[in-house]
Amino acid sequence: MHEMSLCESLLDILKSEAETAKFEKVKRITLEVGPLSTVEPEALRFGFDVVMRGSLAEGARLDIVTEPAEARCLSCFELVSVSDRLSPCPKCGGTELQISGGDALRIKELEVS
Repeated sequence: MHEMSLCESLLDILKSEAETAKFEKVKRITLEVGPLSTVEPEALRFGFDVVMRGSLAEGARLDIVTEPAEARCLSCFELVSVSDRLSPCPKCGGTELQISGGDALRIKELEVS
């Protein structure tokens, strides 16, 4: 379950940001999880609760948002929505797609005190 190590990395980022921005508590964090990121949101929620215990983010609300995955079709050059990396282009049926979004995990918002 790589989501636990992702949560540990997230905690490291929060600690570093707390030093820089001078905050003591994380109240809410919004993560953007792309559908092509290979991150399982429910496993991430579980890992978040476990890893954040006893830290500046203990009890913080975790919101997860998903942005659609997009790719540029190298056959018709259209920007299209895709559901996975192996889907053909919904416009022309081409199979050479260059992913341009939806494969990231990032902090979108942070509410602190």
